Amino acid sequence: MKSFIVAACIVACVYAAGTDKDAQVVSNEYDLTPEGNYRFAYLTSNGISGQAQGVAKPAGKDEVTLDVSGSNTYTAPDGQVISLVWVANENGYQPQGAHLPTPPPPQPIPDYILRSIAYNAANPEKN
Repeated sequence: MKSFIVAACIVACVYAAGTDKDAQVVSNEYDLTPEGNYRFAYLTSNGISGQAQGVAKPAGKDEVTLDVSGSNTYTAPDGQVISLVWVANENGYQPQGAHLPTPPPPQPIPDYILRSIAYNAANPEKN
């Protein structure tokens, strides 16, 4: 999990270097508690920002898991503002953003399938 956070920071820095070589870090905060919880936030002069917080939770006798949530924002080369909100926990990495692809809408069930289901319900198979 920590390597993911470091990777996200590196990606943001590389992106900043590629789009605005004179960008500077305007603010950078990091807090770590003795329990293993943390919070960080950063902002650059070219508008890249990010924040995340992680909460350590017991997951067994000698194990701890980390619930992490955060967000990142930057402006793409085409001018579109990209905002990503994410959660990473026992259910995996779950990003949300308007720029992410979405599955197609569900298709209606064809009439012949509905008739077949109704027929099967009305005429159960006998053993």
